[in-house]
Amino acid sequence: MTDAAERVQEFDVRGAIARVQSVATSCEAAGLAAWYLSGLAAAREAYRDGGSAESLAPVKKAIAALEAYGADRPGQAQIARLVLLGATAAAQSERDEMAVFLDEARRLEALQIAANQPGAPLISAHEASGDLWLQVHRFDDARRAYLDGSELLGSTPRILIGLARTAVRLNDPSGCAEYRRLIQWWASPGGLARAESSGEPAEIAEARGYLAGSACQPRQR
Repeated sequence: MTDAAERVQEFDVRGAIARVQSVATSCEAAGLAAWYLSGLAAAREAYRDGGSAESLAPVKKAIAALEAYGADRPGQAQIARLVLLGATAAAQSERDEMAVFLDEARRLEALQIAANQPGAPLISAHEASGDLWLQVHRFDDARRAYLDGSELLGSTPRILIGLARTAVRLNDPSGCAEYRRLIQWWASPGGLARAESSGEPAEIAEARGYLAGSACQPRQR
């Protein structure tokens, strides 16, 4: 799970899914995380497909599987299920329905963390909510989710790039600062180690490209 968590924060979600799936039968936490992450990935693909019933079938399968992990009572499985229901609504661009599920997921996650209990596995409900609102072009809602997540969880790499992307879409110059913070994180020993083993992810290239653009250059007097 530690390796999978590092992979997620370094934007290698596919690698994280493969890692937890490899031990899912012998580790309940990994099994829960595997269904949750694979459901999120399937929901993103379904959005690209227009949210058809066929494309959403893997997401619904993941939601059903979470029942076995206690999605009917407070805890990680319940939060994960709510996020996947929100992701299903997002795939169909049902924004009002999205808000109901994602707001509740974040509320429950905040309660869990306040009680020193874990939130959604590997990708927090706050990070996932920001990603989903960004996906459907509700940038103010995305920013709010990321900012709340930053207060709750700290400035994770996923939150940093989320804040950078929302700032860019809202024509807010703070996007430059957020991308710089992401590059600074990647330059830390952990990021450098991952770069040496698996290369630089597209998200870091995105940050470098934006910082090299005119929006982040000093203004000429």
